[in-house]
Amino acid sequence: MKLNYSGQEKVQAPPAVVWAFVQDPERVARCLPDVQEVVVHDQTHMDATVQVGVGMVRGKFKFKIEVLPDEAAGRVNVKVQGGGLGSVVDLTAGANVVDNGDGTTLLDWDGEASMRGPVATVGGRMLDVQAQKLISKTFENMSANIGASSGTLA
Repeated sequence: MKLNYSGQEKVQAPPAVVWAFVQDPERVARCLPDVQEVVVHDQTHMDATVQVGVGMVRGKFKFKIEVLPDEAAGRVNVKVQGGGLGSVVDLTAGANVVDNGDGTTLLDWDGEASMRGPVATVGGRMLDVQAQKLISKTFENMSANIGASSGTLA
């Protein structure tokens, strides 16, 4: 099952604050909804355990996450691989970091997820909705955390 998403999130902070935030893998991982544990290995690699629920199927998924900020290109990319409950998830997401010129930043994001296994089979359309929520909520959480850390109100 392959799923594609896109959206935008306005951050109440200038791009420099956004770049400082995405350089910290622990802070980025903590933006995942329902994250239970984060283990940072280096500046770009970490593992995260996340509580997942799709319909009646609930459990923990373990993910390897790679965050690749590229300030020169104005884009941050994230690769997520892992799974749980006998299912495998591959997710690639990224955001263009756009200076709005008014002290705020736009994260213009897109993502693609691929899932195989029982959760994909059982979840069907519900999985599509949950994956969209997960990606959207992650960028929303990033925006809220970045805004809070910059001392402005989100």
